[in-house]
Amino acid sequence: MSKYRVEPYSLSGIKSYPLKSRPSKVAVDLFARPHEKGGTVSEFLLGLPSILAAQNLRDLAYAIVNARSSGKPTIWGMGGHVIKTGLSPILIDLMDRGLVTSVAFNGSCLIHDFEIAMIGSTSEDVDIQLQTGAFGMAEDTGKGINQAIREGVEDGLGIGESLGRYLSKLNPPFGRYSLLLQAYLRSIPVTVHVTIGADIIHNHPDVSPAAIGTGSHRDFLLMASLIAEMNGGGVYINCGSAVTLPEVFLKCITLVRNSGQELQSFTTANLDFIQHYRPTENVIRRPVKNGGRGIAITGHHEITIPLLAAWLVELSPDTRNDE
Repeated sequence: MSKYRVEPYSLSGIKSYPLKSRPSKVAVDLFARPHEKGGTVSEFLLGLPSILAAQNLRDLAYAIVNARSSGKPTIWGMGGHVIKTGLSPILIDLMDRGLVTSVAFNGSCLIHDFEIAMIGSTSEDVDIQLQTGAFGMAEDTGKGINQAIREGVEDGLGIGESLGRYLSKLNPPFGRYSLLLQAYLRSIPVTVHVTIGADIIHNHPDVSPAAIGTGSHRDFLLMASLIAEMNGGGVYINCGSAVTLPEVFLKCITLVRNSGQELQSFTTANLDFIQHYRPTENVIRRPVKNGGRGIAITGHHEITIPLLAAWLVELSPDTRNDE
């Protein structure tokens, strides 16, 4: 006989109910369908389960297509990892389909895109280069980007447009892979948001801190104008910027709202292999707290962005200019 004063809880008064009467979050009509050999991309996408991340990806695709069909912007913010995983051709194709209305870069994205345009490769081995002091000291990169910024800022441009114009004059051998150049040729705004001291071009003798500051601030104000158009159905997608662009996005939101403009009922998304604090708070939670939706897609860019793009291609009419 137990010496404890408390006895095990009695089940005699417990009530149960029929399983069918209970609301459930998962049902077989949401399940995946196996892919058939030789099946189409559309069939594959439709066979994804309507559950969790797969449904989030589907919802984001519909939000982008609906935004464009109603004349609302779809703004793509990205860090350098998007360029380094070879996704520029996919994003340029989405530009041609009218599914990218503007692009926001951090400084890393600018550098990798520029190097791709110039020589068709990028991403040095930091571990090796750092030991000799050679990290980030490629002359073409530092000289070219800083020159482009200086010249563009003198003409009243932001950094994104300055680099697009510079590359268009150079006609670099791999320009077809450059988001900076291809966006410029299509008159799609590119804004660049710089953290002084964080990018390799700030180490070069040709650097003009004043031009960088002025150009980046112009791009900040341009981004605020672009974000102001998101009211009532636009979409902002943050891809791979863990700090800079989420902070810039939040400041643009408050700038627009502080000036008295309505900015509600839009969709935001963060695509990254880790859901960091700032994208979670500054992109997918705080801006849509009183209207809209934030979507987190966790996974590698080289998988999630092509999947999203495939959804967009299947959902939207083919409006590319094939000339």
